[in-house]
Amino acid sequence: MHRPICLNNISLPFANKRCFEDFSAHIYPGNRIAIIGRNGSGKSSLLNLLRQQLVPSTGEVMIPDGICLGYVEQTIEDFQHLSGGERFNKLLSEVLAEDPDVLLLDEPTNHLDSDNRKHLIQMLKRYQGTLIIVTHDTELLRSCVDTLWHIHEHAIHVVKGSYEDYMRAMLQQRAAIEKELVSLRRDKKDAHEALMQEQERAAKSKAKGHKSVEQQKWSRSVGHSQARRAESTAGKKKSAIDTKKQQLIDQLSDLSLPEIIVPKFSLTSEITSSGSLLSISGAAVGYRADKLIVENIHLTLGGKERIAIAGKNGSGKSTLLKAIVGQSSLFKTGNWQLPRLAHISYLDQHYATLEPALSVMAHVQAASPDWKEAEARRHLSDFLFRRNEEVNQLAASLSGGEKVRLALSILAANTPRLLIVDEITNNLDLETKQHVVDVLKHYPGAMIVVSHEADFLTQIGIETIYTVVDGTLSVK
Repeated sequence: MHRPICLNNISLPFANKRCFEDFSAHIYPGNRIAIIGRNGSGKSSLLNLLRQQLVPSTGEVMIPDGICLGYVEQTIEDFQHLSGGERFNKLLSEVLAEDPDVLLLDEPTNHLDSDNRKHLIQMLKRYQGTLIIVTHDTELLRSCVDTLWHIHEHAIHVVKGSYEDYMRAMLQQRAAIEKELVSLRRDKKDAHEALMQEQERAAKSKAKGHKSVEQQKWSRSVGHSQARRAESTAGKKKSAIDTKKQQLIDQLSDLSLPEIIVPKFSLTSEITSSGSLLSISGAAVGYRADKLIVENIHLTLGGKERIAIAGKNGSGKSTLLKAIVGQSSLFKTGNWQLPRLAHISYLDQHYATLEPALSVMAHVQAASPDWKEAEARRHLSDFLFRRNEEVNQLAASLSGGEKVRLALSILAANTPRLLIVDEITNNLDLETKQHVVDVLKHYPGAMIVVSHEADFLTQIGIETIYTVVDGTLSVK
């Protein structure tokens, strides 16, 4: 047990941005907190404030004397001879050996294979101390925390429950607000029609029969009075509707839900569900005949089939992908019937398809040279690039989330028959990850995916999982 950690009105700006302002909280023994937010919002910096490696610009972080903090960073530079997952496990073991009161973890599952992720989650469920974790991993958020600190719009919002609970509540609120907006639009239309009918009645009354001068004066007076009252009533009602509409739009904005991407694919190559697109049999791949990495490869893929390749870190998954995309440095045996390279796209966490010196617009125009600028702009708008400064920005200056959206827009502009996705969700914030899911769910061709995230594979409709175990590929 430890005395509470106190954060008192802390703010953290950097030279080019504000992360958050005036945040206060107490961290009590046994709290299980996840810090979430977009890439670059200040999540890792908040951990460093708690470690007292950073000092807030205002306010103070009060750590009780004698408290033991254990910390595992996102990028581990030590143990260079080990894989990323092995480095994490080694450092975590060293930290836990000190029996910390508070365990601080920064994106712990990023480089872990499926088995190591399961072991970590089970360990964190059993952990008795205080847990503070930066993560985009929905399984961790669902199973290992009970409080969210969501960094958004220069503030930290505290929410009780898992991310799944939080998103369910937010989506219910959005649905209710959108339903009310539809009702308001209907009310506004009804009010306008009622005004038109009142004006029409007044006009008909004016045009009726021959009347005495006195009757005509009286009719005009009544008609004008009715029209003025109708217009005044309609104007007040319209103003009230517009005010309420703006309030609802502001509430929608405050929900900070990710905008949904509904992509339109340009089918420049024939995509069919019948027949085999890829067939590998009796095959092996490695760096030379006496250094094979994966053997006994038997793999077929239909025109719209989706498969995943699983396996521990270093098992040979990426080597197999490189062989499929035709990397010439690899040694291959067996029968390999593959699509032409022009019909394969490779999507990975390093955004290898992007040219740093080209603008967003130039990338899409290169993918679809027959498109006019208006067509390219409409396409980019589907991927949330809408303002001139966004469309004309160079790839080198894009954020991680923007690079993902641009890579996806290129994929949709020149849709391949086969899409290979290699650990694309590593380091993505939850909003950008949802954008990836939105696009891949709609992708019309065949797909081979490497990912350790079971939730992600389920969301994008993976049908079959192949596993590399001890250098052999088999269906799970």
